[in-house]
Amino acid sequence: MTSKQLAQWCAWLADNRKAEGIVILDVAELSSVTDYFVIATGSSEPHLRAIRDEITDKLRDDFGIRPRAVDGSNQTDWQGLDFFDVIVHLMKPDARERFDLEGLWRDGKRVKPRKPAAPKSGKGAKEAESGAD
Repeated sequence: MTSKQLAQWCAWLADNRKAEGIVILDVAELSSVTDYFVIATGSSEPHLRAIRDEITDKLRDDFGIRPRAVDGSNQTDWQGLDFFDVIVHLMKPDARERFDLEGLWRDGKRVKPRKPAAPKSGKGAKEAESGAD
């Protein structure tokens, strides 16, 4: 899976849990740390947890992909998932406005979030084809 495909999967899975304001930024030419940021808003700590768990559980179960680091606790207003080439930022609205990652990385290219291609085999393929959560 390419880093762009992984970013698309993270955005799509965040959308499955009703994340808002989902943005994918291609920062490969600006950062030596990662290729893509996925930024999404959750309304509360439980909502952020649900989004985080959706992303980590589905990527683990369907593709064997795990984040190399998870930042933030269940009581924080900003949680991060580091997949090396993709970093996912899950934030409550006030944190997103305060830290303004889109503004800090405004030179990054916006990538339109869209449903990623279905996996070629296994459980994830059946779910993606049927649109199941």
